[in-house]
Amino acid sequence: MNPNYAGFWMRFLALIIDGILIGIVRAFLIVPILAAMGMGIVNDIQNMDANRPEDVIGMLGPLLAMASVVSLISTAIWVLYYTLMESSKFQATVGKLALGIVVTDANGGKLDFAKALIRNLCKIISGMVLFVGFIMAGFTEKKQGLHDIIAGTLVVKKQPELSPKPN
Repeated sequence: MNPNYAGFWMRFLALIIDGILIGIVRAFLIVPILAAMGMGIVNDIQNMDANRPEDVIGMLGPLLAMASVVSLISTAIWVLYYTLMESSKFQATVGKLALGIVVTDANGGKLDFAKALIRNLCKIISGMVLFVGFIMAGFTEKKQGLHDIIAGTLVVKKQPELSPKPN
């Protein structure tokens, strides 16, 4: 196997395309949840006495709960989207498909769900310190980010399908 590895900028552009798509999905799922949760909080704020510190501090709990729910749902959408798409027959997200790149295991094979999940959970680690784990893809021999190295995966340009020669 002589793979043609997908470089940093190609992967970055795919990330932008996927980010737009995920952002749209998040909006449709999260806005109604925020609206439902926010109704009770708005009522509490209207009945709050701003001169009483305990009323103001009492609002922190519901606001933190709402932020936590949004964060949890957003992360779940993100991880599930990438994991399901990269372990599917397409081996790529919509952004990667648009650019003609796929995610494979170290031998060029299709990822199973568990390996794709590990790869995508490791992206959290890749982003922890100034996104250095992602930037690594621009400097490693096989164009792997930290999450790729941990999961044993590669991102490569899709090989053209060989069609049978007509008789």
